[in-house]
Amino acid sequence: MSEGATTADDANGRASYRLWLWLGLVALLAAVAYGSRAGASTDTQSALYEWATAAGAVVQDAIVLGLVLAIVRGRYGLLALRRPSTTLGRTLLVLLAALVAVYAWEGIYSAVAHPGNEQGLTPDRWEPAHAAAYVVNGIVICTWIPFVEELTFRGLGFAVLERFGRLPAILGVGIAFGLAHGLVVSLPIIVAFGCVLAWVRARTSSVLPGMLLHASFNLIALVAAVTIKTAT
Repeated sequence: MSEGATTADDANGRASYRLWLWLGLVALLAAVAYGSRAGASTDTQSALYEWATAAGAVVQDAIVLGLVLAIVRGRYGLLALRRPSTTLGRTLLVLLAALVAVYAWEGIYSAVAHPGNEQGLTPDRWEPAHAAAYVVNGIVICTWIPFVEELTFRGLGFAVLERFGRLPAILGVGIAFGLAHGLVVSLPIIVAFGCVLAWVRARTSSVLPGMLLHASFNLIALVAAVTIKTAT
């Protein structure tokens, strides 16, 4: 066997190793998410008014990021944490198309399935006494969580699945992203969102635009939860 063939075999072996480790991480996240949902109390809509929610999210995602970095093992290019390959104008058009697609699908699916607030995080009323905790939770949800999730799924996840083709990578990342959130009725919405984010990653060769889209989506949901509902 030639040296070139040996090197290729070693590279394929490492790629398969990373793939299985990433799949194991996704399985762990899904098990924790569905397990937590099964054992959670019915009243979770005040979670974002609690300081412990922000602290727990920071710690949990720090552990996830540590595992992702351990899987990467110095191959930081796999995370696609780089400047987009597209121009600024093209990147903005991609993000706009992605945002329209997400809300269009969410509107259509919600009209049929009526998932409601299945995730149970956003409150149904504004509580000024807990505003500080809500803002801190919002900062975590709009910065830290998108950063870690994009590196986990659209970074490492897309990288280990891309060898099977771009479309399988987009679908695979979307499904994994959905399962990791532990939802049932809302699963098609989260899967579609994960696929759209993976499509953005594929079009721009970077996770940075997806982070911006992810953060914007979370921010809109947080603001709408305590303004639109309150006003009606």
